[in-house]
Amino acid sequence: MSSSMESSYLPATTESLAKAQEAKDASESISILYRVIQDPSSSADALRTKEVAITNLTNYLTKENRAEELRNLLTQLRPFFAVIPKAKTAKIVRGIIDAVAKIPGTSDLQISLCKEMVEWTRAEKRTFLRQRVEARLAALLLENQEYTEALTLLTSLIKEVRRLDDKLLLVDIDLLESKLHFSLRNLPKAKASLTAARTAANAIYVPPAQQGTIDLQSGILHAEEKDYKTAYSYFFEAFEAYSALEDPKAIFSLKYMLLCKIMVNQADDVAGIISSKAGLKYLGPDVDAMKAVADAYSKRSLKYFETALRDYKSQLEEDPIVHRHLSSLYDTLLEQNLCRLIEPYSRVEIAHVAEMIELPIDHVEKKLSQMILDKKFAGTLDQGAGCLIIFEDPKTEEIFPATLETISNVGKVVDSLYMRSAKIMA
Repeated sequence: MSSSMESSYLPATTESLAKAQEAKDASESISILYRVIQDPSSSADALRTKEVAITNLTNYLTKENRAEELRNLLTQLRPFFAVIPKAKTAKIVRGIIDAVAKIPGTSDLQISLCKEMVEWTRAEKRTFLRQRVEARLAALLLENQEYTEALTLLTSLIKEVRRLDDKLLLVDIDLLESKLHFSLRNLPKAKASLTAARTAANAIYVPPAQQGTIDLQSGILHAEEKDYKTAYSYFFEAFEAYSALEDPKAIFSLKYMLLCKIMVNQADDVAGIISSKAGLKYLGPDVDAMKAVADAYSKRSLKYFETALRDYKSQLEEDPIVHRHLSSLYDTLLEQNLCRLIEPYSRVEIAHVAEMIELPIDHVEKKLSQMILDKKFAGTLDQGAGCLIIFEDPKTEEIFPATLETISNVGKVVDSLYMRSAKIMA
């Protein structure tokens, strides 16, 4: 029989709380706190003590990774929520949902927990709390890549919150919508949602963490438009905000700052940023990964680039934002190197080009055929002989465009004369 079901309760007093803290292990503390919560007394002191007991119990269950028990706790506390102010209920509910989020591998549990709480808040007509839980649910669905469900939820939530004019929640929801549209590769809508978030944020005091999120999203969207200088300044703002709060998102802002430096051909600045006072605080695999990419880019070495991508797979390949920009950077670097290598030749073996660039033959052959199709240079692949044949650049005769322009002008003159004659005849 679980401790939560024990019939004997403990009085909700500071002595009972002290007894829980002095217990010999976490399990005993949890057992005592469950019994304190079951005290039927609803005096002001008892209610205050129970609130502390709930907070302590939540912390213990989180440390013990007992996510399912945290979920059950929310159900067990429903009678208690009926006798305490709504604002305190909201604080406890959000606290327990946050606690479950700290336990690894609980995303599905968090989604079902939020759905349960949405149903309960709807039945209890607790609009303020429901909207916040729905916003949390939308964020979880976005993380889980359940985009359609997240979009449906956000669309109805935005309409409702706009009517109520809850600016702080509106900023959160607009930001979520911007991230969602960005994940769906709809850049105009992502920008529109971000503008809406900024407009709502300008009218109120925005907590630093939320301001950091706005700046981070602004940087991501500017980087997507290849405006890396503006993106860098936004990432820097986000990094400063997160760093002051010691928020783990600071490392992502720093990573994207370094990415922008590499993308604008300033890879040499990366080492300076890393060795600065702010950068040294975040040394680790994420920073090492960006340093390896910067070194490879400075040396224009595809071999080092590929080694960095292989050695830091989770930091580079599995971060969709870094991966997208590095893919285009790698392609540019590969094309530049191939063009430089084949320039002296009119006919060259693909194996020789692959040897010079230190990449597999099939990889080089595929890239060369793509470059020919993209008209990066004029040539053809003789796959039977394993050779690349490079053509002379055909010089376009300047007389052709001029001839076309003359014919076009004559056509316009004939049309206008026809229109005039038609009017005279009428």
